[in-house]
Amino acid sequence: MSKTGPAAKKQKMDVKTIGTHNGTFHCDEALAVFLLRHTATYKDASLQRSRDPAVLDNCDIVVDVGAIYDESKQRFDHHQRGFTEVFGHGFSTKLSSAGLIYKHFGKEIVASTAGLDPSDRKVDILWLKMYREFIEALDAIDNGISQYSSQEQPKYRNRTDLSSRVGWLNPRWNESAESQKVDALFLKASQLTGEEFLGRLDYYANAWLPARDLVLAGLSSRQNVDASGKIILFEQFAPWKEHLFELEVEQGVSGDELPFYVIYPDETGGNWRIQAVPVSPESFDSRKALPEKWRGVRDDELSEISGVDGCIFVHASGFIGGNKTKEGALNLAKLALKM
Repeated sequence: MSKTGPAAKKQKMDVKTIGTHNGTFHCDEALAVFLLRHTATYKDASLQRSRDPAVLDNCDIVVDVGAIYDESKQRFDHHQRGFTEVFGHGFSTKLSSAGLIYKHFGKEIVASTAGLDPSDRKVDILWLKMYREFIEALDAIDNGISQYSSQEQPKYRNRTDLSSRVGWLNPRWNESAESQKVDALFLKASQLTGEEFLGRLDYYANAWLPARDLVLAGLSSRQNVDASGKIILFEQFAPWKEHLFELEVEQGVSGDELPFYVIYPDETGGNWRIQAVPVSPESFDSRKALPEKWRGVRDDELSEISGVDGCIFVHASGFIGGNKTKEGALNLAKLALKM
């Protein structure tokens, strides 16, 4: 039986409406709509796709259309002349509607999705991480900002990024662009962007972020491994590079205090690795590469040259090596410090 009493009418009146433009859709507003539907205010909102100002004026929030950016009015467009809004926190890419919605609503979404208290510092870490790794590229692509100088010619084409995959969901030029069909495709695009957003957030919240605590513990206790403080030992493998560089800054570790080597167990082989810390997270250059005379040598020959039993290999560039035991990997690191 349908509800037609006062309570049902009030519930219907309380339903919010999200407005965005009709016609060809893009990744930024598709994600913006999905994000809004993961907030407490707009979780049950209906969607109105139109460019008619009269229609948009009746919406509770409008994204990617209307030529207005005003949080107090819940208007979030970025196409108007003079719009220069950026995310801040060191980011300088002009925002699209995805970035605008994420800037204003992202912390709420991160906290509720990850099951964290909004005041937890982890929310800020994840909020910034998701912008850097997921949202910023969508902002840049939608605003026509290249990753590199336009004087450089790309060596290949990439049409598999999220923005491109959303674009492919639009009707072809020789297909019907009837509004109901396009609206249905828009919902498909919104779901696509949202599922990827939630999947990435789940990884960062439940895999990437827990590694930060392990790296902090290793960085803080490194003098217990070797008095020099140049060797960090992890008893289990975890992604450590990005965390290490960030934590070094936060903890004020610099100059002669910087660690040179990281020891950790191989993820699958049951062996141990010694890896030289790079000069930056993306660099192939190391703070102190493993000794030249070990490079490219393997197994018993490497054990004989180094004087350490159980050696497996040292890479030709000296950035990583392997040993059968933790003690062997530690001995290699301590020897390398002196060479």
